[in-house]
Amino acid sequence: MFSGIVEETARVVKLVKDQENLHITMECSFVNELKIDQSVSHNGVCLTVVEIIDNTYTVTAIQETLIKSNLGLLALGDKVNLERSTKLDGRLDGHMVQGHVDLTASCTNVKEAEGSWYYTFEFDPRSEEHITVEKGSASVNGVSLTVVNSKNNSFEVAIIPFTYEVTNFHTFKKGTVVNLEFDIIGKYIARILKAQMGK
Repeated sequence: MFSGIVEETARVVKLVKDQENLHITMECSFVNELKIDQSVSHNGVCLTVVEIIDNTYTVTAIQETLIKSNLGLLALGDKVNLERSTKLDGRLDGHMVQGHVDLTASCTNVKEAEGSWYYTFEFDPRSEEHITVEKGSASVNGVSLTVVNSKNNSFEVAIIPFTYEVTNFHTFKKGTVVNLEFDIIGKYIARILKAQMGK
């Protein structure tokens, strides 16, 4: 479980295709604190550390993950949002994020507004469970954000300067593909309502 509060961005230093899997090696400041078999969120995707060498570590993304996320689009030098799992005795500063990406979205607009930035994301509404609500929460590339201008297949978020610099949001432009994880409570409610209506 994660909170959507990004610790830092890691730089991709190696990509190795192994049949349908992709081994991703990254460089970050807290590699010496990681352990083999530890879960870390990468652009909102929960992946397991499988190797640690010097100041780099490696995770493996399977085909299902590559289909549902933007990890298959990574290139050498790209920045990836990182978050280690939430401690149960800590504060939940964001919202409950599972690290299970629902689908990807495209950035359709970036607008600067006197020190902050507004980003619009559009996605394919594949089911009633993929919804946002005004002032609700959504995870974009692993970042816990408040939804504004919620529509059937799009929404907007506002980014403060700190988030802009600490995450990979400063690299986004029109056409950038991001990972979305919708609010877990909203997904359960939507699934229950759908089941009740089907009776």
